[in-house]
Amino acid sequence: MAEGAGVGVARTGKGTGPSMNTALECLPCLLRQAGDALQRLAKDKDQESIWMRHIMSLLGTLDYRLSPPAVAQLIHRRLRQLSGSADPYRVEKEKHTRLALALYPRLEAEVAGAGDPLLAAVQVAIAGNIIDLGAKSQMEEADIRASLEQALREPLSGNFADFASAVSQAGSILYLADNAGEVVFDRLLLQRLPQGKVTVAVRGGPVINDAVWEDARMAGLTDLVPVIDNGSDAPGTLLSDCSETFQEIYQAAGVVIAKGQGNFESLSEENKNIYFLFKIKCPVVASLLDLPMGTKVLRRQHVKGPLSVSG
Repeated sequence: MAEGAGVGVARTGKGTGPSMNTALECLPCLLRQAGDALQRLAKDKDQESIWMRHIMSLLGTLDYRLSPPAVAQLIHRRLRQLSGSADPYRVEKEKHTRLALALYPRLEAEVAGAGDPLLAAVQVAIAGNIIDLGAKSQMEEADIRASLEQALREPLSGNFADFASAVSQAGSILYLADNAGEVVFDRLLLQRLPQGKVTVAVRGGPVINDAVWEDARMAGLTDLVPVIDNGSDAPGTLLSDCSETFQEIYQAAGVVIAKGQGNFESLSEENKNIYFLFKIKCPVVASLLDLPMGTKVLRRQHVKGPLSVSG
């Protein structure tokens, strides 16, 4: 998603819970995202310029107590309205899914042969979070391959033993997916979670390269576990914007596994047993968590008051 970071915590509406604010540092990233989309959508530079003025005008009216995914949702919704394109990133999403499926057999063998296959599956699932066109304008095949080749060698920031214990004891698990292509690698982790207890949720409508139901089907998830959509076109999980069905499953879940920074940004202060799995791709999130860029994060949710960053 809009992997631009947030500073502080805001309540964005009834039933949403607190979430990270959109910081001034987020705005260049959000404008870059809009520019990336416009290059795909506009027929010429004149149209691109006119539509960008629409987006800049929109940004001037927004409440920045909203989380970055909420702001990005409004930007990309406006771009789809202006262009008439329902899914501007469809070509890239299909390309990344094909690449991930080609890489999958070797990674599946590596995970199966690892000393701790569950840990290895977590590492690969997080490494796959690099496939994010919200954080980076172009995603080269070499970048994806490099991230996955290093998946089992890079350290993991977080308490894996706590995660393993939680998922083994959970009565039900809700797995919040992130991007198309990335969801192929989620299969490795889903296969090692308690069978019959997992539901996967994808976005309810296209936004950037986030996965929708068709992307999950192409990735093979629908043959593995129940897959629902959350009813929302935000590049994160804005609970008040999600369907009643999704909210019921979310509230009933004993454990929530949330992939990607967009889910972290929108659920980072929810009073819920959430494990966030993502790769840090934003300097403000890196500062917030006091971790280097590129760190693979497995972070359990603990509500201890507002998150904040100095400076």
